[in-house]
Amino acid sequence: MMSENSENLKQLPLGDWHRGLGARMVPFAGYEMPVQYEGVMAEHIWTRTEAGLFDVSHMGQLQLIGEGAADALERITPGNLSALAAGKIRYTLLLAQDGGILDDLMVTNTGHHLYLVVNGATKHDDIAYLREQLPDSLTLEHLEDAALLALQGPKAAEALAKLGIDPLKPDWPKPTDLHFMEAGPFLWRGIPLGISRSGYTGEDGFEISVPAEHAVTLAAALTELDEVRPIGLGARDSLRLEAGLPLYGHDMNADILPVEANLNFALSKVRREEGNFAGAERVLAQYPDKAAKKRVGLFVDGRQPVREGATVVDAAGTIIGNVTSGGFSPTLQRPIAMAYVPMDLSETGAPITVEQRGRKIACTVADMPFVPHNYHRKPKP
Repeated sequence: MMSENSENLKQLPLGDWHRGLGARMVPFAGYEMPVQYEGVMAEHIWTRTEAGLFDVSHMGQLQLIGEGAADALERITPGNLSALAAGKIRYTLLLAQDGGILDDLMVTNTGHHLYLVVNGATKHDDIAYLREQLPDSLTLEHLEDAALLALQGPKAAEALAKLGIDPLKPDWPKPTDLHFMEAGPFLWRGIPLGISRSGYTGEDGFEISVPAEHAVTLAAALTELDEVRPIGLGARDSLRLEAGLPLYGHDMNADILPVEANLNFALSKVRREEGNFAGAERVLAQYPDKAAKKRVGLFVDGRQPVREGATVVDAAGTIIGNVTSGGFSPTLQRPIAMAYVPMDLSETGAPITVEQRGRKIACTVADMPFVPHNYHRKPKP
């Protein structure tokens, strides 16, 4: 968690609600946020077996409006956004002019405009960069009066169905009819909601954009359900680590290129062929496996977790890489981590040595995700 002066922290729309539930609040991304309620281990397991409710209102919710928005955004992202159908979502990367990763984000084609969700710690820098790079004919709006909730877990759909949320039009799908990476507009008690079937835990689930003034009402209605409990940042971090999902500012940053970050899937084939995005020459020179280093998963021997900041060393003790995320996996009951290692040591099963506080710890390169994803994908025809 980030160390910040509590006097300068912003408050979430649900801040008092969290405190009323006994949440332990900590500084994160400039906000005071709940790290846990009953405990990280219990909250993690609950989300893997039932449904957890996360407050992710610190994230940046943006609207990009105007003709040619997708084409313009493609200049600084490597995703095929112009082919994104209405109601569909794509994960992509915001790239600096040299190809370094400035952020990762979700882009939804609403049918009228593009809706973007960016990381909380980088949202103001992202907005400034987008306004600098995009044409003046486009309008970029920051939805500062919207909260964002994530309902995640195998019983998320069952819980959401109990709220009686209606599609905006009678012939449109219900929220639970959505598949992974689909989204739509809905109404609940007259309150407009933007709901996507997505999330960052590896489980099935939904992200719900709601006007901030109605966030407490929605959160309370969800947590009154037997399947749902509030979950803090601690479990969110351990869940996304088990899912093998990188966290911006930890597992990737502006000095890291997409291939190094093991995000080749974010480089759409048509965009690779066009080669017309920021830093394309440098990025594509590494594709698909020509980078000097790569983000990998690690199984850690023993019971002692390795943490961000630990180093990867060779037999002579020379630093050759670094751990970017690490912790104990409640699901696997063993420590796991993500690290950057030389490409020739990135194959599954390769032995890796990590040094932490002067102690050498044996690790093995592991396939990611560590825990299989449980997304509700659309059946293939």
